[in-house]
Amino acid sequence: METTQIRLAQRPVGAPAQDTFATATQTLPDLEDGQVALAIRYLSLDPYMRGRLSSANSYAEPVAIGDVMVGGTVGEVVESRFDGLVPGDTVLSYSGWQSAAIAQGSHVRKLDPSLAPVTTALGVLGMPGFTAYAGLLEIGRPQEGETVVVAAATGPVGSAVGQIARIKGARAVGIAGGPDKVRALTDTFGFDAALDHRAPDFVEQLKAATPDGIDVYFENVGGHVFDAVRRRLNNHARIPVCGLVANYNLTSQPEGPDQLAGFLGQVLTKSLTVRGFIQDEFTRSHGRDFVRDMGGWLADGRVRYLEDVVEGLENAPAAFAGMLRGDNFGKLVVKV
Repeated sequence: METTQIRLAQRPVGAPAQDTFATATQTLPDLEDGQVALAIRYLSLDPYMRGRLSSANSYAEPVAIGDVMVGGTVGEVVESRFDGLVPGDTVLSYSGWQSAAIAQGSHVRKLDPSLAPVTTALGVLGMPGFTAYAGLLEIGRPQEGETVVVAAATGPVGSAVGQIARIKGARAVGIAGGPDKVRALTDTFGFDAALDHRAPDFVEQLKAATPDGIDVYFENVGGHVFDAVRRRLNNHARIPVCGLVANYNLTSQPEGPDQLAGFLGQVLTKSLTVRGFIQDEFTRSHGRDFVRDMGGWLADGRVRYLEDVVEGLENAPAAFAGMLRGDNFGKLVVKV
């Protein structure tokens, strides 16, 4: 069985480009006991992958030059030497950017396609949805009547954050880039207010949309969005820091004065809670509740999702670079 793989060819300086990656074909080894052979059907593209391209210290090891690029996948079992999985089963694995893979049967999760589209295991019912659920409820802790603001709000994490906030009785304000995304925040996801961070009067719009200030800011972006939001934070506001996508491709410090001292002053005088997190630290404490709650909210229509599906494994590098620019509209998935 052969697999087409997209491997890391060189570490990018700034935005990843086509020559960041290389394509190779390899014959997979024979199965050993406890393993399954998978035909990969869908590949998830997520912002965290940009950090894995860098050799800088982080919470996870970087992808080595020449290795297959990492990523969550949905695949079909084509051969099995693992009790409990048979050819034709659909499974969630972490097989990366390739068309076929060998995986340990104990490291994959069987999916039931009759319960939900299998791609949701890479989005609203998977890591992004859990990131929103655990980060908002454990760190943000929105209370009824409070104001929750989230950037990158049409993405799989941001859209779930806003909808969960509303389920908990809070007011949800979403920030996105471009009129189509802004419209989707209210029309599709039910946010109370939606703002375009590209608008010249974005700061004034944010002020008008948060007349009572901001109690929870779910941080996905950083950059000028955070600069505007931090001036609206209330006393005892909570800031779950999930991502800083505006900074991922920077090759130098942002222009302008260093605002760290001013922000730390806010942290002190307003008693702010600022906590970064990686979603898997909450798996044991929130995993089962997430499966129950998110599954129920999807079934009764209180949570909706959008997917941006790109055809062809060969298009993954360009789609990934576009995602870091904000080109995608919803959860970005490659149909392998």
